[in-house]
Amino acid sequence: MDPMTRVPRGRVIAVRGAIVDVAFDNAALPLIEESLSILSDQGPPIIAEVQAHLDECTVRALALQSTNGLRRGTPVRASGGPILVPVGEAMLGRLIDVTGTPGDRGAPFPVDVPRRPIHRAPPPFASQSAATEIFWTGIKVIDLLTPLAQGGKAATFGGAGVGKTVLVMELIHAMVERYKGISVFAGVGERSREGHEMLLDMRGSGVLPRTVLVYGQMNEPPGARWRVPLTALTVAEYFRDERRQNVLLLMDNVFRFVQAGAEVSGLLGRLPSRVGYQPTLASEVAALEERIVSVGGVSVTAIEAVYVPADDFTDPAVTTIAAHVDSMIVLSRSMAAEGMYPAIDPIASSSILLDPAFVGEEHAAVAIEVRKTIEHYRELQDVISLLGVEELGVDDRRIVGRARRIQRFLTQPFAVTEAFTGVPGRSVAVADTIAGCKAILAGDCDTWQESSFYMVGTLGEARAHETAAAEPATPNASVQPATAAPVPAKPQPAAEAASS
Repeated sequence: MDPMTRVPRGRVIAVRGAIVDVAFDNAALPLIEESLSILSDQGPPIIAEVQAHLDECTVRALALQSTNGLRRGTPVRASGGPILVPVGEAMLGRLIDVTGTPGDRGAPFPVDVPRRPIHRAPPPFASQSAATEIFWTGIKVIDLLTPLAQGGKAATFGGAGVGKTVLVMELIHAMVERYKGISVFAGVGERSREGHEMLLDMRGSGVLPRTVLVYGQMNEPPGARWRVPLTALTVAEYFRDERRQNVLLLMDNVFRFVQAGAEVSGLLGRLPSRVGYQPTLASEVAALEERIVSVGGVSVTAIEAVYVPADDFTDPAVTTIAAHVDSMIVLSRSMAAEGMYPAIDPIASSSILLDPAFVGEEHAAVAIEVRKTIEHYRELQDVISLLGVEELGVDDRRIVGRARRIQRFLTQPFAVTEAFTGVPGRSVAVADTIAGCKAILAGDCDTWQESSFYMVGTLGEARAHETAAAEPATPNASVQPATAAPVPAKPQPAAEAASS
């Protein structure tokens, strides 16, 4: 018997946006999450995924590509399994979409390229490796207060315009030299401009040959944005399990994954849950996050950007994602407004690795003291805004001064923003960060100007700024004799003289 005769065949009976109802006559229905090929005569087949069984002969499927022009009666063929995407060495340096189709105008993939299903159970808990090795980034505030774990999951939480994407880009740039594994970047619901810029940046920096880019962008149907993280994760799992290579998985933005799931849930007619999110929110996030693990000494390290709608950190999507991560990097809008970049909140951010057993006694003690000093300064801000810092006691004034210097010392110029600021990026060793914070906390820098600490690398650079700021006053220190003639005033224009 011809194997193709056993493949269930059907026809489209209804199209409502991205939702397609398909009838299968005299054949077993395809399973949930099985892929369908809608054989449109206007181009390549449209890939869809079964989401529900409506009755004994009808399924409801979610199209991952545009359904414009699709009509009733179009033939449909079931694949017999989940969506398969290409994986392996051929993916390196390429940009693909949710179904594995090249999106970089490059050559098509070889016919014999290995393919893997995007749906897969997470590895057994007994086979997973603990994430205890620190993943140093060269970014002072992250390495000091929220150290990342190799083989762990870290997420940057922040509202619109506070620097999530810039921080993820800097982490990519910072890890290029010290990280020798494979990088997989998942662009989930991002703007087309951002995807194009990242592709050009990676080509220019030489990172692309070790990187796979997987995109489901903002202009694509919700099904593509919903499934693209699974495609990227499938590529990462292949390198981890079969090539035994460490993988750095970057996702921007995981909230768009949740948002696409909410759109799909509404299209399928499911009743909404809290704040309008899908009732399956927790299980969908868990199905993604629980696959990001290290197995047999080979790690998958995830760094995720999470948009916080309306800066509400109690949003169900944000709290659900936060429950799965090891390090929380919280971005503050108030710090961004003050120009403290990266605008990472040192109090709200946290990491399970900030423990003497992992980072050492000195590191943990300095981090705790830094947080204590900044928190005390925040408690006094209301008093300062009402009465002024002069009304504080001597000890409080000293703490305020050191906290402000620490906040500025933890700012840092980024390499990815050099084209806009003209300031070269800095990468700082964690030992230099600890030494600088210890000196500020000990009072060694109490007489320095606060501006000397802003946007520098090490404390030595801040010292150079302080010295340079003091030098111009030296040549002008001579005092004119009392008998010297007075210097005539510079004439002012009439408008300036009237205003003065």
